[in-house]
Amino acid sequence: MKIIIDGLGRMGGQIAEKLLAGGHEVVAHNRSPEPIDAMVEKGAIPAYTKEEAVAAFGGEPILVWVMIPASAIDAAVDEWAALAPEGSNIIDGGNSDYRGDAARAARVKEAGGNLLDIGTSGGVHGMKRGFCMMVGGNRSIYEYISPLLDTLAAPSGAHSHFGENGAGHYVKMVHNAIEYGMMQSLAEGYRMLREGPIADIDLARAGDVWQHSSVITSWLNELCEESLRESPNLDTIEGVVAESGEARWTLETAKDLGIPLPAIQAAFDVRLASQQGEVDFSTKLLAAMRNKFGGHDINGKQ
Repeated sequence: MKIIIDGLGRMGGQIAEKLLAGGHEVVAHNRSPEPIDAMVEKGAIPAYTKEEAVAAFGGEPILVWVMIPASAIDAAVDEWAALAPEGSNIIDGGNSDYRGDAARAARVKEAGGNLLDIGTSGGVHGMKRGFCMMVGGNRSIYEYISPLLDTLAAPSGAHSHFGENGAGHYVKMVHNAIEYGMMQSLAEGYRMLREGPIADIDLARAGDVWQHSSVITSWLNELCEESLRESPNLDTIEGVVAESGEARWTLETAKDLGIPLPAIQAAFDVRLASQQGEVDFSTKLLAAMRNKFGGHDINGKQ
């Protein structure tokens, strides 16, 4: 299939590359030109403007996957909808707030197109491991693009349709909120090993043992083990941990519904406190995990 990838960052670039490797035709677009040039070397068609990307379809309806920050998604979707021929399909594959999806979809529909929201997980390892994709919107469009999703999911990822517009981002939002709680629990546990009454426990060895058929065997624990093996004391990590929005939105929605989420709330509060200087070994390990799975700046705010 032929598709435009708008946004060639940490995950968007891997999505474009994985689709190219799977035999699909990729039109590469990005705000800055350097990532486009790099993707052209891998076989992509360059598009330095949205107009060039649309023209690559020769007047036919386009398919575009937008992989940009949530703060810029409304403007980008509206720009694509205005430029695209009738019958075009736009995918919002980033971590957008599900509460805005219905309005975005309505604007795209008014312009003659369709919008899918696809919450995408896999971090910087999606190229090798496969992506996990949660889809909301028109089911027939989901089925139409399934060959692309099959390529992105290989070898061990998955994708599924969850309902109307907003459903994909909602499922992904809750996924990320769960992730906050799981990461916090692991980080606190390793801190207990390090600062508890038994001296000199090898944290990486404990993580390795836990990773062999224990009930907390997980990718996150594997990343903890890897981080601790590389730097047992995490000396070069400041311990400031960013929050990217999804847990905040989950907590806001839960409050509206009267659903208590104490574990997720506590994990969220730790991240906010770290940004005010309340750091310790556990927040250092949180930052290390985020860097390992998502490529986030290990000492940054993103």
